[in-house]
Amino acid sequence: MNKYYRIMDANFNRAREGLRVVEEVARFILNDPGLTMEARELRHRLSLAQQFFPGGGVAFLHARDVAADVGAAAPPAGEEERDVIQLVLANFKRVQEAARVLEEYATLCDGEGPFKEIRYRAYRLERQVVERLRQLGPEDSVPPERPVPVPAGGYHCHRSRAVCRIDCSLYVITGDKFGHGRPIVEVAVAAIDGGATVLQLREKDFTSRQLVDVGHQLRHLTRQRGVTFIVNDRVDIALAVDADGVHLGQDDLPVGMARRILGPGKIIGISTHSLEQALEAQRQGADYIGVGPVYETHTKDDVLPPVGVDLVRQVSARVSIPKVAIGGIKAHNVAEVMKAGADGVAVVTAVWAAGDVSGAARELLSRVREAGAGNR
Repeated sequence: MNKYYRIMDANFNRAREGLRVVEEVARFILNDPGLTMEARELRHRLSLAQQFFPGGGVAFLHARDVAADVGAAAPPAGEEERDVIQLVLANFKRVQEAARVLEEYATLCDGEGPFKEIRYRAYRLERQVVERLRQLGPEDSVPPERPVPVPAGGYHCHRSRAVCRIDCSLYVITGDKFGHGRPIVEVAVAAIDGGATVLQLREKDFTSRQLVDVGHQLRHLTRQRGVTFIVNDRVDIALAVDADGVHLGQDDLPVGMARRILGPGKIIGISTHSLEQALEAQRQGADYIGVGPVYETHTKDDVLPPVGVDLVRQVSARVSIPKVAIGGIKAHNVAEVMKAGADGVAVVTAVWAAGDVSGAARELLSRVREAGAGNR
């Protein structure tokens, strides 16, 4: 146990130190009380999490052995010119990596903690802090950002890779008519308990008022649980409930227009049904794409013919942004689409219609990870 506590102690310290750096940037450079309090709360949650392990925080202190740490004398990384944005990105990376280590080792130490939630809240906070820093002018002493290299294929994201990040391993879409009369929020809680990494509100028959009411509830839930929250089609609803982003169809608003309305910090996904559409979505600056329907599906009235796994394979070879396979995805065919190059799967009935929602989500996520998409 002591050797595991040594690992966890080092990563508790690493995460808190990174958050402290971010907190000072939010406090003294951005003068933003909201971002400052978010960083501070995450740091305090890490400290409180130690109390839920056998022996509490004192046990981690006793496990510390700096003199015997073979990594303490490692040579420092090569020095390079950095501005405040690179400083923030580097420290968020420390926080996210440390939270992942804590999440894994907690299971070996008879304890648990909010490490996954902290990790995904850190992803969101990273996007918010970096976007705020980029809005500052030269008079605020923030050096201009270096250009982002254009990868092969021509994709140029105007935000850093870390800022664009979304874990789409298990992307669950609401389907009230498939929920057997259960409230949407109740099913959403169960799906998140099972491991959903993204939740999308898609209810075509709901009024705007209903979407706002349910959207506020799901926003509160996903923010508490560290899950990305997306609204389907409706940019106005996404803004009203402060969702993390919006998912658009081919006939909806163009990406550029949606970006101007939502602002640079929000996530925009696009449904694509051909290689040409996928490449165009990437060119326009989408953060991720849906590819499908891969298999036959009946969750929508205007469903298109299946595009097959071959399209997933073609898109994966040409498109660098995250790709989510959708349409008829079930536990038995997850491995097939993942091996074709998908970064995650989007489902409706496979989770929403299940008798055991958490169990269904857990099985899907397990199969996604078994196919090699768990650590992204």
